[in-house]
Amino acid sequence: MKKTNFCVVSDGSCDLPEQTLRDKDIRVVHFLVSFDGREYQREGIDIQLKDFYQKMVDHPDIIPKTAAPSPQDFYEAFEGPAKEGQDIICVCISTKLSSSVQSAEIAAQMLKDNYPDSQVVVLDSLCATLMQAVYVLEICRMRDAGYSLEQTVTTIKELGKTARILFTVGDLNYLQKGGRIGKVTSIAGTLLNVKPLITLQDGEIHSSGIKRGRRKSLNGIIDLLIRYCRDYHCTPADCNIIIGYCYDHEEAVRLQKMTEDRLHETFGRKISVPICPIGATIGVHAGPYSIGYGVIRRSDRLS
Repeated sequence: MKKTNFCVVSDGSCDLPEQTLRDKDIRVVHFLVSFDGREYQREGIDIQLKDFYQKMVDHPDIIPKTAAPSPQDFYEAFEGPAKEGQDIICVCISTKLSSSVQSAEIAAQMLKDNYPDSQVVVLDSLCATLMQAVYVLEICRMRDAGYSLEQTVTTIKELGKTARILFTVGDLNYLQKGGRIGKVTSIAGTLLNVKPLITLQDGEIHSSGIKRGRRKSLNGIIDLLIRYCRDYHCTPADCNIIIGYCYDHEEAVRLQKMTEDRLHETFGRKISVPICPIGATIGVHAGPYSIGYGVIRRSDRLS
C-alpha cells in the first residue's frame, strides 16, 4: 500500500462498515459495551452489532452501558504507524459524550516518549456515530488528495462546524432513561405516538420538532436534510451524506428510497445515499429503532 502523508485513527463511534475501514485504511479503537455493568465486550469484536441490538429488542427493560477505550487501546493503534515513521490524526467522539479523547491524549503522550519523531493530533470531533463517520471520511479524502497533516487539521476544524446528525427514534424511553428528556414527556410522547426530530450539533442534542407517527417522522428528517442544504446554500452533491439505522435494515432501505426521491425532486439531480449501521455507542442512548442522517460539507466542494 502506498504510504500516505499521515495515518487516520478513529475510536469506534465512527460506525463505518468494515469494508470501508479497509478501503480507506482507517484504524479503529473499539468501545466496550455491557448489559450487566460488570462484563464489558468490545463492540464489533467480542459482540457483533446485530447481536447487540437483538438483545436490546429482546430485553427492552435492560439499558446497556458503554465504556471508552483505554489509553493502552489507543497506544496499540498508534504504535504501528509510528514505527513506520507516519504522523497520525486520531478522531474521537465528542468530549461532551465520552472520555475517549482523554484516553487518546494519554496514549499520544506515551507514544511521544517512545517515538519522538511521530506526531499525533487528537481531534475532539464534537461528533458521534454517522456525524463522526462523515467527518472521518472527509479527513481521508484530504489525506488521499495529498493534503499535509497541518492543512487537513485546519480544514476539518472548519468543516466540522457543518457536521450534523439529523435523526428520529422509535420511542422516547431510552432518551428519558438517559436523562435527555423528562419522564412525563416520555410517557406523554409514548401515549400520543409522538416521534421527536433531533439534531446533534457541536456535540449537543437539540430538538428540531415532533411528528406524530413513524412515516411522518421519517419525512420530517428528510425535511431537516433539505433545510440543511438550503441553509448552507449547497446541494446534496456538495455534501457527504450517510443514512444510519440501528436494528431495522428494511426501514433504512425504505428511507434510502424516500430520501433519494425527495432530493431528486427538490434539487433536480439524482444522488445515491449509502446506508450504514449505527453502533452501540449511540444506540444505548437512542434505542434500537433510531434512524437518520450524518451529513457534512465535502472538502472538495467548498467554494
